[in-house]
Amino acid sequence: MYTGFAEVYDQLMNDVNYADWAEFYVQIMNAFGIREGKICECACGTGGLTLPLYRKGFHVTGVDLSQDMLWIAAQKARQAGVAIPFVRQDMRQLRLHRPMDAVLATCDGLNYLLEDKDVLAFFQAARAALRPGGGLFFDVSTPYKLKNALGNQMICEDREDVTYLWQNRFSEKTGLLDMHLCIFVKQKDGSYKRIDEEQKQRAHSMQGLVNLLHQAGFDRVMVFGNGKMEAPRDTEHRWHFAAIRRLDPDGALEGEKNI
Repeated sequence: MYTGFAEVYDQLMNDVNYADWAEFYVQIMNAFGIREGKICECACGTGGLTLPLYRKGFHVTGVDLSQDMLWIAAQKARQAGVAIPFVRQDMRQLRLHRPMDAVLATCDGLNYLLEDKDVLAFFQAARAALRPGGGLFFDVSTPYKLKNALGNQMICEDREDVTYLWQNRFSEKTGLLDMHLCIFVKQKDGSYKRIDEEQKQRAHSMQGLVNLLHQAGFDRVMVFGNGKMEAPRDTEHRWHFAAIRRLDPDGALEGEKNI
């Protein structure tokens, strides 16, 4: 996944306001007492959110499974004159040299984990990577979005240098969204390069994710709507989760109320 796609990813995502997205994560982390320190951003992609988080004063490490994505992220960091380590790892097997104050998984990273066992493995690895009292913060595209906004339709766009055809199929039975993208990238000589990309995302339930967080050793679980510190609406396109690592595997943080 994301082999040839990496070179056009930023062009296709150029309408995303990563600065605002990073600011919202900072607001959530601040609400949980994390105002500075070390962050590991999993599924960091080309670093669109990594650099804004760095500029907010955090020491950030970017982790992704795609070497091509990480190469682009590292180029961006060098061009910006900042030193950010980017590491190729599977988020389900996250291993870091020092404890983190926060672990993030952004921009649908968890939607690409298709089985509960994969999500649980990531949550457990994130817990192990955190200091006691550290936080896990992530977002997912909601079942409503995958079914109603993306599912069973063709999306087409013709831009100046990129044209893409995006065909989706959503299964009510499995909760899986199959995405097939055919992308044409304009070259310097006027010809077009074709890139074919196939992806799958899973529509995770809110309560299912909450249950897995508790199972992995997290408490103080809260869920917010997209871009606001409020409970999500039924038609929300994105959920933001926050959870704090328990002080020990068996007991919750004293006096905290969970959902």
